[in-house]
Amino acid sequence: MPLVPQHIKDLRPYKPGKSIEELKRELGLSKIVKLASNENPIGVSPLALQAMHKALTTVNRYPSPDAYELRRALAEKYDVKIENVFTGNGSEGIIAAIMRTFLLDDEEAITSHGSFVTFDVQAQSRGIKVIRTALKDYRLDLQAMAERITPKTKIIYLANPNNPTGTIFTVSEFQNFIKKVPERVLVILDEAYFEFAHDAPTYPDSMQYRLDNVITLRTFSKAYGLAGVRIGYGFAHEELIANLMKIKLTFEPNTLAQMAAVAAMEDADFLEQTLHNNRIGKQFLYDLFKKVGVQYLESYTNFVTIVFESEKRVNTLFEKLLKEGVIVRPLKSFGLPNCIRVSIGLPEENEFFAQKLKKVL
Repeated sequence: MPLVPQHIKDLRPYKPGKSIEELKRELGLSKIVKLASNENPIGVSPLALQAMHKALTTVNRYPSPDAYELRRALAEKYDVKIENVFTGNGSEGIIAAIMRTFLLDDEEAITSHGSFVTFDVQAQSRGIKVIRTALKDYRLDLQAMAERITPKTKIIYLANPNNPTGTIFTVSEFQNFIKKVPERVLVILDEAYFEFAHDAPTYPDSMQYRLDNVITLRTFSKAYGLAGVRIGYGFAHEELIANLMKIKLTFEPNTLAQMAAVAAMEDADFLEQTLHNNRIGKQFLYDLFKKVGVQYLESYTNFVTIVFESEKRVNTLFEKLLKEGVIVRPLKSFGLPNCIRVSIGLPEENEFFAQKLKKVL
C-alpha cells in the first residue's frame, strides 16, 4: 500500500497568478499593475477595517465556532433561516467541505472545461471520477451537462457567472436544466460574482428557486474586497447545512473575517463605489479591445477575457506585458490556452494597461 495515494500524486494543484512582490523581485520594476486575480481595486470597506481593528484585541480567544452573528446577518439580509446559512474560508473552503460531506469514492461529479479550477482540484483530491463537458461559445453548456448524468452522479458544479470567461447561463437555460436533474444529485451554484451580475434581466438568481438539492455559494472576496481574510458563505436546505456543520473545521472562519464580513454588508456606499468603478472600467476595456482589434467576451463580472488565435500568441503577450509591469492571467490552466483574463482595475491602472497593451501589440 503506497504512502501517498495515486490520485493525489497525479493531482495538479491550482496555481495563482504572479504577485506584485514576485514580479518586483524578478524584474526590478518600480511600477507594477496587477490585473490577474479579480481582486477589488477600490480596497477595503472602511466599516470592515474598523471592525477588524476592534476585533484585534480579541484574537487571543477562539472565534465563534458557528459564526453565529455572521450567519444571522446573512439570514436577515437574504430572508432565510439561520439554519439555511453556512460560512467558510472562501468559496473554496465550502467546496472542500461539500466534497468531504457528500461524496463517496465510487460516485462521480460533473463540471465543465474552462471553469473554476478549484472545484476540479477538490473533486480529484477525493479520487472520484470527474466528467467535464465542453464550453459552447465560451458558456457553460447545461444541456450537455444534463445529458452526462448517470446513476453514479452525485454533484454538478455550475459557476454563474463563470470564471474565467465571465459569461452566464440564462433563466430559461437553468430552468430547463434543473428539470432534468434527479433530486439525489446535488447542484453547486457558485455565484462568486453575483453582485456584478444580478441586475442582468436574464441572470438566474439561485436564491429565487429555493431548491432542496441546490447549494448557493457566494463570497466577500470580490465586491466586498475581503479576499485576504478568506470569507465565503452558502445557502441550502437546512438538512444539507446541518450535515455540513458536522464536518466543518471547528473555528472556521476566523474572528477577523467574521467581523469584517458583518460590517462590510452594512457599507452600501463602498459596494456602490465598487460597482460604479466596475461599470466604467469594463466599458473602458471593451472600447480598448475594439480599438486594437482584440476579440473579447461580454462579461458579467469584474474581469474581461480576451481571445487570441493561438497559445503561442498568448504566451508572447503575457511575457511582454510582464516586462512592462502588467500582470494578467493566461488561461491554459483553466483549459483555455488561447485566452487571457484581465481584471478591471482603477481608472489609472486600466489606462496603464491600455498603454502597455498597445505597445506590445
